Amino acid sequence: MVYLDYNATTPLCPGAKEAMLPFIEGSFGNPSSIHAEGRRARAAVDDARDRLAAVFAVKPHEIIFTGGGTESCNLGVIGIARAHAPRGKHLVTSPIEHHAVLQAFEYLKHFEGFEVDILPVDPAGTVDPETLADAIRPDTTLVSVMHANNETGAIQPVRELADVCRRHGTVFHADAVQSFGKLPLRPHEDGIPAVSIAAHKFYGPKGVGALILSAGVAISRTSHGGAHENTRRPGTENVAGIAGMAAAAEEAVFRDNSKLLPLREMLWGGIADVCPGAIRNGNPELCLANTLNVSFPGADGESLLMGLDLEGICVSSGSACMVGSIQPSHVLVAMGIAAPVAQASVRFSLGCETTPDDIRQTIRALGRVLELQPLAA
Repeated sequence: MVYLDYNATTPLCPGAKEAMLPFIEGSFGNPSSIHAEGRRARAAVDDARDRLAAVFAVKPHEIIFTGGGTESCNLGVIGIARAHAPRGKHLVTSPIEHHAVLQAFEYLKHFEGFEVDILPVDPAGTVDPETLADAIRPDTTLVSVMHANNETGAIQPVRELADVCRRHGTVFHADAVQSFGKLPLRPHEDGIPAVSIAAHKFYGPKGVGALILSAGVAISRTSHGGAHENTRRPGTENVAGIAGMAAAAEEAVFRDNSKLLPLREMLWGGIADVCPGAIRNGNPELCLANTLNVSFPGADGESLLMGLDLEGICVSSGSACMVGSIQPSHVLVAMGIAAPVAQASVRFSLGCETTPDDIRQTIRALGRVLELQPLAA
């Protein structure tokens, strides 16, 4: 098997597994309990919070643990919007966001009376800070633009976008679920008041994430039932997951991703050889080093994925399967790519275990699969 779907999830790194084992095999206390077993669990959560704070150069109380990236983005968008609603109910985002952000904005628009503006992106899938500046109004209270796109790897100018928001007194939230561990991220230094992360994207466990929220930024809880996480996110903390996330984050900042860029370019070169009509989506200079999104005009995206899977190659489509039909990627369509072309797209995402032989196997397998596809001339 060749696994080239690291943007979907990553294998658990040894440090994360080691950190989790004591709370899976032995210590099982509830961190809210006051007895010795509970205190051991609370100490583990507090230690993980301190370590994560050190990784991001923030204060420990600025870390809010969540059940993953989706919850973190929902809390960041809905929680901040609600808390700042008395000042204004105008919100801004981009069309290439993950559904965890886009659907949170849709909810606020349709059920809580917020007004939402969607910024355009250029053909590389990038938001222009000047366009954002033009969109902000006196009643704009929240802007959310992701750090790097999960489908194309497009990197956004988040520092510039955050600076625009700061000058207008607007809170800026960045979905960094796909970028942390691949790009440098220091929320305070970058001027980003709210950042979402998810452990399983940087070789940590699934089902745990965090919202990094600068002190002084008001937020309303989005669920109820306890005073956990300083009353901001109720629910018993996932002790093992939190311990594993902290360990994975510490490893992530030292991980050398430099090998991924030449491997990605080797993959694209091979794809261009076996399919001269293939289209590379986005700007390779403003893209995560591990991500390659390619359209195969005339091909059937679902058949491509199934064919590659049968060849032992694990990749993803830029499309989402909804109610039995393949829909074109909203990200690619927002970039101006025609729906039929977007529908025939594949995302290759590399990781720490990817080798040159994996790339060669993938190119050969793709060539065999494409022989069965009626590609456009």
